[in-house]
Amino acid sequence: MKLSVASAMIEAALAEAEKLKVAVCITVVDAAAWPVAFIRMDGAPLGVIDVSSKKAKTAVLFHMDSEAFAKVAHPNGEAYSLENTNGGLTSFGGGLLLKTADGAIAGAIGVSGASTEDDIAIGRIAARVLTPA
Repeated sequence: MKLSVASAMIEAALAEAEKLKVAVCITVVDAAAWPVAFIRMDGAPLGVIDVSSKKAKTAVLFHMDSEAFAKVAHPNGEAYSLENTNGGLTSFGGGLLLKTADGAIAGAIGVSGASTEDDIAIGRIAARVLTPA
């Protein structure tokens, strides 16, 4: 994950969040779950800094969006309490796995601070920077 790409994703996500009139934190990590770029919009609660990071980390470490991870980590799921591993993960939507056009994992983006649906929508807009439609 190049900084230039991560920065472009942050800008796309920021524009979408402003359009939706929500204040969020946005974290982009590389394929090894290390942070590459981060932004906290004015007015975003301090608590969502960590949540955006954990959403991105969850997606890249388990090669699935955090929304899909929630289906295996919920109380009746096959891996209940898995979110307690790896220094803490997140089992709800807003973390999106990022793949290149050839399917290689490039990293992940985590968005937090709005509704789960808006967090996901903002992340999807940002992901288009990596793999335009």
